Amino acid sequence: MKLSQPFFQLPVLFDVARLQAEVAALPGGAWVSHPDGVPGNSATRLISAGGAETDSVHGQMRPTNWLETMPYLRQVLAGFGVVWSRSRLMRLAPGADVPEHADINYHWHTRVRVHIPVFTTPDVRFHCDGQSVHMAAGEAWIFDNWRRHHVENRADADRIHLVADTTGTAGFWQFATGPTPPRDQWRTMPYNPAGNPRLLTETNQQSPVMPAAEVQWLIDDLRTELTVTTNSEDARMRAVRFARLLESFVQDWRQLCALHGTAGHGRAEFLRLVEAVQSAARSFGDGLVMRTNQASACLVLEKRVLQHLVAPEQPTDNA
Repeated sequence: MKLSQPFFQLPVLFDVARLQAEVAALPGGAWVSHPDGVPGNSATRLISAGGAETDSVHGQMRPTNWLETMPYLRQVLAGFGVVWSRSRLMRLAPGADVPEHADINYHWHTRVRVHIPVFTTPDVRFHCDGQSVHMAAGEAWIFDNWRRHHVENRADADRIHLVADTTGTAGFWQFATGPTPPRDQWRTMPYNPAGNPRLLTETNQQSPVMPAAEVQWLIDDLRTELTVTTNSEDARMRAVRFARLLESFVQDWRQLCALHGTAGHGRAEFLRLVEAVQSAARSFGDGLVMRTNQASACLVLEKRVLQHLVAPEQPTDNA
C-alpha cells in the first residue's frame, strides 16, 4: 500500500519476553522455506486460507494450529481491532538478506503489513526508498511496500518478525499515521493469562469477474505512475499509446460487465479481452515504468490487474 512516507512507527509496545518465549517454543517443523526459495528466509504460517499450510491469499482466513499454541500472539493481533489477512512469523538467518524489490501484486494495493519484531539486534536494518531503520523487539511498524525496499541481517543470530497484513480500520490508520504522542504515553499490551480474544480474519473470495469500477480504479492508479526510462519522443509516444490501450481496455471491460454482469456469465468473452490486452501490452517492451519504484508498467499491469480479472473456474461435483 502507498503511504505518505517510507516508515511509520506505531505508538504501542509489547511484552518482548512473552513474545520470545512463545516463538522459541515452536518446533522445527513449524518453519517452512520462503515460497520463492529466497536463501536464508523462512516462515511459520499463523493466519492462512482455511488455517492450512498454504500461502494463498484467497479464501476464508483462519488461525493455523501454530497460532493456536500462542495465546499472547493472538492477543497482540486481536488488540489492533482490525481484520487480518495472511499473517506469518518471518525468519531471516544470520548474514541473509531480503533482496530489494517492490510489492506490485493485487494483494498489496489495499493492504499494509504490520511488523512486530520478536528476535532482532541493532545489526538488522530495514531499508525503504533510501531511508533505513532498526525495528526493535516489541515495537510495531508499517512501511510503504510500493516503494523499493530490502532487509539486511548482519547479526550472528536469526531475526524473527511477526508480520500481519490488513486493510485497517479508520481508527487503525489514525493511530498508525497520526501525531505521535511522547513515548511515555504509548499504549502497552501486557499478557493476559485469562484472555482469549476472537480474531477477525478476512473472507477474501475472488469475484468471478472483477467489477468495472474496480478495474477503472486500478488502471487509473497505474496511469498516474506511468513514466518512461528515456526522455525521447519515441518513448513519450509509446507512453501515450500505452495509456490509450488501458483506457480502451476499461471501456470494453465496462461494456462486457454491462452485458454479462460479474457473476461469471460470458466468461469466454472476458478472457478473450484479457488475452488481447496481454498481447498488445507485450509490444511496449520495458521502457515504460512506474515513477515511484521503476517497476515495469507491463509487469504491474499483469500482476496487479490482468491476473485477477477472472477467477479460475471451480470444479463441478458430478457425483
